[in-house]
Amino acid sequence: MFGRNKTPSDSDVTSEASEAALTPPSTAQEAGSGQTPKKGRPTPTRKEREAARRKPLVPVDRKAAKRESRDELRKKRIQQREAFARGDQDALPARDKGPVKAFIRDYVDSRRNFGEILLPLMLIVLLLTVLPNHMLQMIAFFLVWVVVVVGAIDAYLMVRRIKVQIRERFHTEPPRGTASYAVMRAFQLRAGRRPNPRVKRGDTI
Repeated sequence: MFGRNKTPSDSDVTSEASEAALTPPSTAQEAGSGQTPKKGRPTPTRKEREAARRKPLVPVDRKAAKRESRDELRKKRIQQREAFARGDQDALPARDKGPVKAFIRDYVDSRRNFGEILLPLMLIVLLLTVLPNHMLQMIAFFLVWVVVVVGAIDAYLMVRRIKVQIRERFHTEPPRGTASYAVMRAFQLRAGRRPNPRVKRGDTI
């Protein structure tokens, strides 16, 4: 009973073999020699770990980034204004898009509109109101009313012709707002119209 030899069971042999296989050679040697493995560097403190987390991966100059962003936005706005002035379809708002609206603009720009002289005449009247000459003031106001009436008649006839041309050219009814779109452009100074005029006065449309 006391002299019986104890033999290791199969489960003990299997567990020892798996532990030996999972243990790296260096670790096994160090463990066998009784020495503690070295880390190679001191353990970072809590403050150092938190600072490393807060530190960005790539250092960024916020002022320079904001300045570059503003410059980029300014360039895009300038390019958009230039494209709108040229009449590029992609840069036009919904009210200016389409071949019909382009035709209306060209038709207005190809003719001499009485409404164009209304704004300069209003400025002249404003200057004449500061003069003590009552006769000049009355003449100026009379001219303003004449231009307004003649401009209204001219705009009415222009809109009628535009609608006829739209039906003949595009085989469709004039879109809603055709009259106001044409009249507003006709009463603007040519230099201030946007998109810019593509045709000269007197050109055939």
